[in-house]
Amino acid sequence: MLPRKQYVDELIRLKDNGRIKIITGLRRSGKSVLLFELFREHLLEEGVTSDNIISVQLDDLQSIKYRNPIELDIYIRERITNTKERFYIFIDEIQLVSEIPNPYVDDESAKITFVDVVLGLMKIKNADVYVTGSNSKMLSSDILTQFRDRGDEVRVYPLSFSEFYDAFEGDKRDAWQEYYTYGGMPMTLSLDSHERKSRYLRDLFERTYIRDVLERNKIKNDETSLGILLDILASSIGSLTNPSRLSNTFKSERKISLAPDTIDKYLEYFENSYLIRKAVRYDIKGRKYIKTPSKYYYSDLGLRNARLGFRQIEETHLMENVLYNDLVRRGFDVDVGVVEIATMEGGKKVRKQLEVDFVVNRGNDRYYIQSALSIADPEKKKQEIASLLRIPDSFKKIVVVRDHMKPWKDDNGIQYVGIEDFLRNELILKD
Repeated sequence: MLPRKQYVDELIRLKDNGRIKIITGLRRSGKSVLLFELFREHLLEEGVTSDNIISVQLDDLQSIKYRNPIELDIYIRERITNTKERFYIFIDEIQLVSEIPNPYVDDESAKITFVDVVLGLMKIKNADVYVTGSNSKMLSSDILTQFRDRGDEVRVYPLSFSEFYDAFEGDKRDAWQEYYTYGGMPMTLSLDSHERKSRYLRDLFERTYIRDVLERNKIKNDETSLGILLDILASSIGSLTNPSRLSNTFKSERKISLAPDTIDKYLEYFENSYLIRKAVRYDIKGRKYIKTPSKYYYSDLGLRNARLGFRQIEETHLMENVLYNDLVRRGFDVDVGVVEIATMEGGKKVRKQLEVDFVVNRGNDRYYIQSALSIADPEKKKQEIASLLRIPDSFKKIVVVRDHMKPWKDDNGIQYVGIEDFLRNELILKD
């Protein structure tokens, strides 16, 4: 069993803090294992008895009755049998709890939801409540308002490269290629061939993620457009785009008319299901955000590659996607940087925008990071660092390259580090 230490440590830190622990993330990324096996094992080791751990897995057919919020509440409360002992309540895939009319009031608009159940359980003084969910709508502004800032989110991601590397049983020199090809869904580590991994990832995409988006958002007649949009995003990871550009692509390449507003809505559905994530552009000199266009990255590259039938394995773009995911997993806010410069062309002053792959922030810390497959060619190196040299502040600037190398700094103070070292050593940003 993979240890998932980052997340276990976070749950241990939040244990018994009087707040709801909300474990979110992509389906099949390991949320249930984290809570029902790893954290449960920790509680047992700490002396908590199994009778005092109340577990409900709502995606299990045997628990379908408890998708009714009233039945769920009754079931859990009946098992809290001793007010002097501590009980730990685990509810898996809480978003599967249905919204039902309140049977006790004459008001059709009055509804009972999982929020009512969870807030009620939280008021039990000897109960500590943990829930998992695979759709960010459960953390929408409306629901957070109802939680009244009483919850702590623990976001679980597919395996990081560091976790994948430690668990990889083949030649460690092959780990990087395996990772950017098949991604970090934990199940892929137990599959022993391309065919089996490919089949698993394709089925996961079609039967779980797309089906979830369709059902949750009540989409009945547009599955084809959803699939095409996912394909377009997969083919252009790391490229700037927006709903209008995507609408034009639908029209020019697929002969399909799909309004920008509809595309914007579908992109939101994908983000809510944790399939993709949007990176917004930030004007470094102007210190302001640029709303459009943006970049979209896949939460797991194995899913992205399976979506395209493993036909577009361009390491340079995949490496950028891996870096983005890992920085987000580490708790950074990650934007796409823009540095505007003025140059002379043909005797005229021309304004240009140079890109910084990632502007990385956490608290008072900031880093500027470029992803480059190689800088062996002097002209290529010059292109990669051009934007970094024009940033008018002293925050750390890093170029992450594919090559294995000992980290070093050039005369401009720019640090160069290999991708595997960067991903496996989180302290490297502090060096």
